[in-house]
Amino acid sequence: MLRRLVAIVGATGSGKSAIALELAQRLGGEIVNADSRQVYLGMDIGTAKPSLADRARVPHHLYDIADPREGYSLVAYQRDARAALEQIWGRGAFAWLVGGTPQYVWALLEDWQVPEVAPDEALRRELQAFAAASGWEALHSRLASVDPAAAERIDGRNVRRVVRAIEVHEKSGRPISDWQRKGAPGFEFLLFGVEVGRASLYPRIDERVDSMFASGLIDEVRALLDAGVPPRAPALSSIGYAEAVKYLEGEIPLAVAIEKTKIATHRLVRSQDQWFRREDSRITWVRDAAAIASASAAFIHSEGA
Repeated sequence: MLRRLVAIVGATGSGKSAIALELAQRLGGEIVNADSRQVYLGMDIGTAKPSLADRARVPHHLYDIADPREGYSLVAYQRDARAALEQIWGRGAFAWLVGGTPQYVWALLEDWQVPEVAPDEALRRELQAFAAASGWEALHSRLASVDPAAAERIDGRNVRRVVRAIEVHEKSGRPISDWQRKGAPGFEFLLFGVEVGRASLYPRIDERVDSMFASGLIDEVRALLDAGVPPRAPALSSIGYAEAVKYLEGEIPLAVAIEKTKIATHRLVRSQDQWFRREDSRITWVRDAAAIASASAAFIHSEGA
């Protein structure tokens, strides 16, 4: 049984999902999601999730598998992604891994040993309150004092991830960066990055944000809240959703919510660039589907050793 996948990564708004769909239709294979927000049911508009029509064209995996009221972890993603891949390979097919959540991608490709530390809600509330009172910079400094390697990689504005890193250290006595050892994934892969210059990417992102709000993002968030998703649930900390919640709570006007979403998405792009570096020799940077197709065709169809 050939155990192969082609991973397509890159910044938010770079067109990864459309490229993966085009390639899967042309070359075969099945698509596996590597976006931490597209796993959630009911979160379609703000995550730019592939449409049901697109998902009907080729098999898609790990979309709409998580309840936004309950959350979803990296450990759960590793488990579910590996199960999906085994099913795909068991059918004699190959996989396209597509998404912009770096931790999901690298956890699979580098076989991270992720800490299975249960959430401590009391500690989380304490740390979140500390960040609210003292600022995210103070919380990030607190992480740096116990795990400088994690602090270097985690954007301090992402309070949820900073809290998790501190939580792992507090509960296990070991830094999360120490837990995140790497192994061998047990399969072959090619890794492509979709390259789009920021000069063209940022306007594309801004246009997409405008379209999301115009297409009903506020109504989508209202429906999630009405369905019992807590406004401070991890799922609703996602870019666009958090801003929509603040709008619905009367904290900010709609125009400000839209502008904040654009700014936060630009910041996310810069963070993704830190995880998917141009100098990383494992990543082949391309501009379109044709370049990926020509480079991966032999890899996909050769019989192997």
